[in-house]
Amino acid sequence: MPDEGTIEAFGLPLPPGDPAAALAAGIGMVHQHFTLADNLSVLDNVMLGTESLWRPKSRRRAARERLVATGERFGLRVNPEARVGSLSVGERQRVEILKALYRDARVLILDEPTAVLTPQESESLFATLRQLVAQGLSIIFISHKLPEVLRVSDRIAVLRAGKLVATLPAQRADRAQLAELMVGRAVPAPVAKPHAPGAVVCAIDTVSAAGALDAVSLSLRAGEIVAIAGVSGNGQQALADVLCGMRAPDAGRVVVAGRTLPVDPRAWIAAGVARIPEDRHAVGVIGDLPLWENAMAEHYRTRFARYGVVRRRAARRFARDVMARFDVRAGGGLDTPARALSGGNMQKLILGRALAGDAAEAGAGTPGPVMIVANQPTWGLDIGAVAFVHQQLIDACARGAAVLLISDDLDEIFTLADRIAVMHAGRLTAARPTADWNLAAIGMAMAGSVESRDAHAA
Repeated sequence: MPDEGTIEAFGLPLPPGDPAAALAAGIGMVHQHFTLADNLSVLDNVMLGTESLWRPKSRRRAARERLVATGERFGLRVNPEARVGSLSVGERQRVEILKALYRDARVLILDEPTAVLTPQESESLFATLRQLVAQGLSIIFISHKLPEVLRVSDRIAVLRAGKLVATLPAQRADRAQLAELMVGRAVPAPVAKPHAPGAVVCAIDTVSAAGALDAVSLSLRAGEIVAIAGVSGNGQQALADVLCGMRAPDAGRVVVAGRTLPVDPRAWIAAGVARIPEDRHAVGVIGDLPLWENAMAEHYRTRFARYGVVRRRAARRFARDVMARFDVRAGGGLDTPARALSGGNMQKLILGRALAGDAAEAGAGTPGPVMIVANQPTWGLDIGAVAFVHQQLIDACARGAAVLLISDDLDEIFTLADRIAVMHAGRLTAARPTADWNLAAIGMAMAGSVESRDAHAA
């Protein structure tokens, strides 16, 4: 519900807070995370909500014919009887688009539509969007991926802090200009510092976890960023949990700095393993606690407690140092609840907690982490915060940390990684130098292509 203002669709006012009215007006929505019932067929998903409960008999035959005709018209062919749970991610997205077109949508809103797609599936989506526009539909394409925005758009609207700051033709825009409009200042590109990789810090040997990981092997060296590419949900979270002491593998072993660590997050933190979790809100911080408590949370027992009593002065000094070094901005200072932070500032707090030593304590700084597990470290951040996070990871790597970067963003991976491995259905390809990969090869591996796995096997 908007607090003020009005919306018109095709010359008529659109009632606020009424999804049915928006659908009736011809506005369709494809969410970043699909809203489909996996146990039902494509036809059942498309028909949901389109027939009155008081109708004595469902008109499935007519609906099936209409669905097939719509798919043929817009080049979105999907078997109406297929169970959604058996479809690929790209096919599910087609079903979401068909749901909107079946309801005669004339404006289609796509929220981060390529976030769950392989490069090949993204190309197919772009071809579909061009065909939809050619047949008279209007498309609102919401994305933080500037190359895609420039490629698919006719006009680009830039939002910053909830305000429309610019609308410009795509032909007259470039990445640097859009980045500056998005954050209100010029955004410097991350600068890598030349350094040679060192000894193996972490060795993962044929690690398996039921339903998530299948004989995964990987080595991480000091001073190196190794990236894991793949469509979300293919085992990346399980791998991150294993490497943070949150989950025990069913088979195989993980050795960090020559030791096999127990399934205990405290032991992994004590061994110098830092984590940047995927879900900053639910896992990264405790929203109701103040910033100073969140900043020292993972180091509470080792640095900031004595006989069970919190050393508040030392903890607050550490938090103040983290906020200053990592530019965490909070109106209420150290006592601001973490939930009040923007996404970018919350991520910078987590990053600072992970990377900072105890320089604020007694003037004796401890070395940074020996290994960093960064799981989707820039998800949902503006491009300025993204550049900051990237530079911090590059700097930590130059200081000798081994960095495991798990990301859905291939631009991010190609920008940061020294080596890249691809995960599909719990299986991991060999980690090869970034120069050995291209978008086509990564896309094939992300889709589980046997040829791609063989071509990039160790």
